Parts: sequence; C-alpha cells; structure tokens
Amino acid sequence: MTQPTRGPDFIEALARGLDVLRAFGPERPAMTLSEVAKAAELARPTARRILLTLAELGYVRADDGSYALTPRVVELGMAYVGALGLWDVARPHQEALVRHTHESSSMSQLDGSDIVYVTRVAVPKLIALRVDVGTRFPAMVTSQGKVLLADLPDGDVAKVLKVPSRSGLPVPEFTRAAVRETLAQVREQGYAVADEELAPGVRSVAVPVRDASGRVAAAMNVTVHAAETSLAALLAEHLPPLQEAAAAVEEDWARWAARPVTTIR
Repeated sequence: MTQPTRGPDFIEALARGLDVLRAFGPERPAMTLSEVAKAAELARPTARRILLTLAELGYVRADDGSYALTPRVVELGMAYVGALGLWDVARPHQEALVRHTHESSSMSQLDGSDIVYVTRVAVPKLIALRVDVGTRFPAMVTSQGKVLLADLPDGDVAKVLKVPSRSGLPVPEFTRAAVRETLAQVREQGYAVADEELAPGVRSVAVPVRDASGRVAAAMNVTVHAAETSLAALLAEHLPPLQEAAAAVEEDWARWAARPVTTIR
C-alpha cells in the first residue's frame, strides 16, 4: 500500500502504521499477524512491530493470536469531525451576511505565505479572479491574509512570508518595515482592507474569527467590485454587518467547542 517513492521528509514508518490500520474493515474485523502483513503488503516482522506498537498505544488489541481495532481508533476520526464544526457553524451566518450585503463572503486560513479559502458564499458578479474553496492567494495582498498575519508575532511573520507562495501568482516585494506598519494598523483597528492589491477591480474588507482562547482561527471577508463600491462605502456599509457576522460565528463556535464530548477508551 505504501508508495515506494516519496519526498525527502516522508516518514515511512508512519505510513506503514496507517496501512495497518486501514487493513482492517467490516470484512476483516480481526486478523492474524500473517493476514495483517498480507493485507497491508508488509513484511511479517514489520507488521508485528507495528501491531505491538498500536496495541501499546491502545488502538489495537490482541486476542488468541488475532488482532482487532479498539474503539479508541474513533478518536482519530472525531478530531477531523470536530474541526469541521467551525465551517458548519459559519455557513448560515455567511449566508445571512450575503443576503444583507448582496456581496460575496469568504473565510480563509493561513498556509505558509498564502491564504487558502475554506468557505465561500458568492453572488453572481463579474470580478477579475475566480475564487473557489481551496483557492490560494499570497497573504499580504489580501484583506484576509493581513488579518491572519496580524495575529502572529512579528518574528513569525517574517518567517512565514519567506515561505514560497503556492498560489501561482506573482508576489510583490514588501519591506519588513512596510509589513510591520501594515499589520500594526490591522491589529489596532481590528480589520484589514485590500484595495485592488490582489487584482484590478477587486476590493475587500476582512475581520478575524477567533476561537474561545482568543486565537484567530480564520478570517472572514466581504468582497466588492471597485467600480460599484468605494472604499468609504465598503467600510461604512459592509464592515459593520461583517463584524456582527464574525461575532455570531465566534459565539456559536464557542458553544460548539464547549459541547460535552465522550472519549471512548
């Protein structure tokens, strides 16, 4: 199952461990060591070491010469399901925001020096760039990117911006002083704007969405066509409902995160 050629940072042992976990299923709820080795396409000694490790961690149990998964494996999937809660919570608030503003709204997270769109509620308008969930843009030319970068310590910002962009777009050069000044302003005012920095005709304002600890978990924006909406109108008409929507997402997200969760062991 494990591919023979991977990148230099690929951890073969971890991949083999996941191969063993994936070998089990409804048709193979319990297997002998030889069956596990065959199903995971591993040498028998390797499969044995992995099974013993998983058993010690509580993810596998041994019984009369066969092995089976334990309920603790559910925790691995629940971590992902729990993470989805933010987007499930945000969606109705974004939809309400779009109905109010008649403009598109997105949420993004930081990945290296890029932002990655994780949710989007769009209105049918012609803009210079197509945006979908998964789209990447260089962070410093977007309102959402500025919001996300502003939550980082200054020393970390410099390291993040050194990461090559994977957006495929040209990245303007910014002096360290310019970056510090821009992000300091964002921190002070609590929002960020991008005025045709990403592309001609694209203007946006973004605010942070924080988790219960106060960390910025994502950024939410409203995007307008510059020919239709001035910067002054963007801030006067669209920033207040955007801030209200973000606050509502934070409130609901705090309730979601505080929900009782039973850990199966």
